[in-house]
Amino acid sequence: MYVVILAGGSGTRFWPLSRVALPKQLISITGDRSMLQRTVERVLALNPKRILIITNHLQADETARQMQQYDLVPVDVIAEPSARNTAAAIGLAAALIAAHDPSGIMAVLPADHFIKNEAALRSTLTFAAVAAQSGFLVTLGILPSRPETGYGYIEAEIGASDGEHSCGPFPVRRFVEKPPLAEALRYLEEGNYFWNSGMFVWRADTILEEMATFMPTLHEKLVGLLPTCVAWEISALKEQIAALYQGIESISIDYGVMEKSTRVQMVPVEMGWSDVGSWSALPEVVEPDSWGTVCINTSGHIAIDSSDCLIYADGRMVATVGVQNLVIVSTPDAILVCHRERCQDVKKVVEQLAGAGLTGYL
Repeated sequence: MYVVILAGGSGTRFWPLSRVALPKQLISITGDRSMLQRTVERVLALNPKRILIITNHLQADETARQMQQYDLVPVDVIAEPSARNTAAAIGLAAALIAAHDPSGIMAVLPADHFIKNEAALRSTLTFAAVAAQSGFLVTLGILPSRPETGYGYIEAEIGASDGEHSCGPFPVRRFVEKPPLAEALRYLEEGNYFWNSGMFVWRADTILEEMATFMPTLHEKLVGLLPTCVAWEISALKEQIAALYQGIESISIDYGVMEKSTRVQMVPVEMGWSDVGSWSALPEVVEPDSWGTVCINTSGHIAIDSSDCLIYADGRMVATVGVQNLVIVSTPDAILVCHRERCQDVKKVVEQLAGAGLTGYL
């Protein structure tokens, strides 16, 4: 198995801790190893043939620095010259793998997710590889624990004979965008809807075949790249990769291929998963205290009539008096204070800073 890690995100919802050159996946939200390092470490037990990390050119040096300690498996850091969403990144990785091992199995993982039960992820990837070997595009569906409106969903075709705890894989009927609460409640009741994890397993030649059908322009450029990939010397492909990214559309693999292909199957998994999409997700990955507050990287917290807050304090002592449901983030050059229900809007702060030309805070 080859492991492809998508690590080019900007992490704007974690401002001011997450910045352009040091985004969410390259920092430690919880105070120890970075999210990218955790992602790499959780797949090492699979003994992958190779790990390919696709990142932004602004983040490539720091990504490579963080990978220096992992020398048991070859790790390639591939810098995209510009952001083109996940289809281009996955296509590039597939082309590189196919040049050496056309039927090689690819496990595609985001770099910035939290997984509590890492053994469950590894066993699910191994199980999904069996269906992938037969030519299916396999996606991992998370067993939903609540009627979440912030995630996309996968509707699976589960028959009565499959049983409540069948491990699949199941044909996918459709992908659903983030639903309103009433729809999310119905999905939970019906039992055949799963959170879309953004994790995939397939053969390199299979995903390239589907790209030829549904994304012919990208596929044509990828085919042109193949003859140059005669060795795993990524630095020698810089000009070819730059040419590949000129003129291709920015589109996700979901929109570009998965929602159109008839070869998509889903494997359900329950593994304590969170996409850690904003500050409000921290109670999913860090245990709150007796007041329901999560404190990270503080020298202490005094709470007076305060509860249900999220605090990151850059080593400072924090005191809260008479407040509830606040996010408080302190870094050396910026402070964020927002209501927990408005965490998704932190990206608007980044947009305003960029619009005002305050690039030093980005």
